[in-house]
Amino acid sequence: MIAEPTDLPGVAVVRSPVYGDSRGFFMEVFHEERFAALGLPTHFAQDSHSRSTKGVLRGLHFQLVRPQGKLVRAASGAIFDVAVDLRRSSPHFGKSVGVTLEAGDGRQLWIPPGFAHGFLVMSEIAEVSYKCTTVYHPESERGIRWDDPDLAVQWPLERGQTPLVSPKDAAAAAFRSGVWFD
Repeated sequence: MIAEPTDLPGVAVVRSPVYGDSRGFFMEVFHEERFAALGLPTHFAQDSHSRSTKGVLRGLHFQLVRPQGKLVRAASGAIFDVAVDLRRSSPHFGKSVGVTLEAGDGRQLWIPPGFAHGFLVMSEIAEVSYKCTTVYHPESERGIRWDDPDLAVQWPLERGQTPLVSPKDAAAAAFRSGVWFD
């Protein structure tokens, strides 16, 4: 198991060996000792799972109270997973990184607290599983528009494609109007 840094310090691609044969494959998603050795969290308070169809975009979400760190993987299908640095004191404030995650590729994305998170489904169907360092706190959940021009996230959309977003995500705040982490 290894953790590869991304362009945003603290955000890492966690790679696990995938052992495959004619029956399918096996991989470790979490191993406490290996995570500790990599400097990754070893306590998760909640596991979440979603299923979406192609073109669905979920995000960009974060919690102001009890911010969540998330370990994200595609359990089936493929997604483009995004983290946005919302730590006002960070030299990378407002910057994003995106990573394609595919089921069975042995890759997960570690997103520390203080970042917004979102993903775009690239396959016909995708199931996304994520471990969270704190429990969901709906009263402090916030969102930023997925297409905010100040963030300029490079979503891999097909020409003319508009993703399917929830009404809540469609009404999300602009980056400039937000309350961020110190």
